[in-house]
Amino acid sequence: MADTDAHPITVAIERRIDPTRTAEATSWMQAGTDLATAFPGFLGSGWVRAGEDSDLWYMLYRFRDITTLEEWESSTQRQWWLDSGRPFAREERSERRTGIEGWFDAPHGSILEAATVTEAGTQPIQQPVPAAPPRWKQAVTIWVGFFPTNLAASWLLGFVPGFAEIPLVLRVLATTLMLTPVMTYAVLPWVTRMLQPWLQRPRRSRKATS
Repeated sequence: MADTDAHPITVAIERRIDPTRTAEATSWMQAGTDLATAFPGFLGSGWVRAGEDSDLWYMLYRFRDITTLEEWESSTQRQWWLDSGRPFAREERSERRTGIEGWFDAPHGSILEAATVTEAGTQPIQQPVPAAPPRWKQAVTIWVGFFPTNLAASWLLGFVPGFAEIPLVLRVLATTLMLTPVMTYAVLPWVTRMLQPWLQRPRRSRKATS
């Protein structure tokens, strides 16, 4: 199995919903979420609407890896669920995110289903799905995390007796083996949280800057 197959995968699906059947669509979306939770590798699922008057709805789900994702997507349970929604739901677009782009997803919880309880019952909070930041911002963020981490590691390894005499290829191999999990599980999540307002800041139009 390839290395990329072991990464968690987030799937975002855009659907158009018949506005006259909103109540049915709400129950249908929740049923899909409930079905997915029973599958191995399931990491989270939810849905949001683009706006109160919009017929665009977004559903997201996340699985441990490509194998568990495909088990869900090819299951008879999901096929039954999809068939039951065809009269009022039409899929427009589907996107998978994994690897480096996964570090720049919106914060956990902000694109999953949220709800508020009123006298009329539980109502979904409607909010747009944030887009991933531009690639140049992703590159800057990775550099901001990688430079001090690599600098600190190089300084500390300088105190290891005989490390400087090890062949360059082996030194780089040892360094990357040590730093990759540190970057993935500690540095990048922290840096992206700190830079989130900048990463998610909307682009200013040329008219606004002129």
